[in-house]
Amino acid sequence: RWSGGRTQFIQTGDYTDRGEGTRAVLDLLMTLEQQARGAGGRAFAVLGNHEVMNLIGDTRDVTREIFATFADANSEKKRTQAWEQYARIGAQKLAKGEPVADVYRQTREAWLTTHPPGYVEYREAFAPRGKYGAWLRDKPIVTEVNGNIFMHAGISPALAPLKLDDLNIAVRDEVRRLDRFVDRLVEAGLATRTFTLQEILMVAQNEIVQANALIAAAQAEGKQPDRGRLNVPLLMEAQEILKIDGWVSINPEGALWYRGLATEPDDPSGGPFAALLAKYGAKRFVTGHTPQQNRSINTRFGGRVVLIDTGMLANYYKGRPAALEIVGDRLTAIYETERVPLIGVPTP
Repeated sequence: RWSGGRTQFIQTGDYTDRGEGTRAVLDLLMTLEQQARGAGGRAFAVLGNHEVMNLIGDTRDVTREIFATFADANSEKKRTQAWEQYARIGAQKLAKGEPVADVYRQTREAWLTTHPPGYVEYREAFAPRGKYGAWLRDKPIVTEVNGNIFMHAGISPALAPLKLDDLNIAVRDEVRRLDRFVDRLVEAGLATRTFTLQEILMVAQNEIVQANALIAAAQAEGKQPDRGRLNVPLLMEAQEILKIDGWVSINPEGALWYRGLATEPDDPSGGPFAALLAKYGAKRFVTGHTPQQNRSINTRFGGRVVLIDTGMLANYYKGRPAALEIVGDRLTAIYETERVPLIGVPTP
């Protein structure tokens, strides 16, 4: 329960894809957020790359054990209904004499294997109106508090936006864009809400390929293509969705994935990050994302970067719980058995 009074408590992401406690972690963060607000404090969750992955349907790191924690008494019924919805797409295309792409050709056995108990409920929970999906979609990927920039990964100087909030706007727009595209595919009978990101991209590519084939066939006959068979708005959206590799949400050098704060050569003067902080009028970055080899909170670039990922998922990273306390310009690493003062940014 919240015991921090007016303290501000910032979490920097990766609450999902980290074991069977995923649901409990999210429930706890949501509860603390409300309790802290009532006490005049703040418990605030910033999105990490894994939260955004789940919001856009990238479930590659969700294990069967995690899915199982979302299963309920109706799981088998929901799985069956979801399978039938999926199978209907291919059957309808076949009945119309249309080509059936590979994305629609999974056998019942294969589909059930990749959609274990709890899968449907998990995807519902992370959907735009789902319990966790709605809550997470309202969160930023970066927030600044008293000169401290909190985020999951970091900002590459080469891709730095004019304003920090530009990153939040970009990711929110990307998630919403994909949400709208999924809605359009479902309404057109081309996908179900259980489709993963990879499957959505396959559908987008397939629709463009079929449209191009239709246009080429008409041109070969010296005719105009039958526009009644072309869903132009959907095709235009599909083209934009297929540029997803350049999105902030996906780009390995983007703000949800960048590891340069932990991997670039250290420089006590701040290197390129001193200028970046000056640009945003901030003192330091505080980030997770890259587990520290010594399983401790570390500072770099003359105290301008604080790396707080101590591998606290002990069953995988073999690390330890930790927290960073910031009181004015005093930084302290807090562990279960000790408090360790850290070097902050030198006062001019």
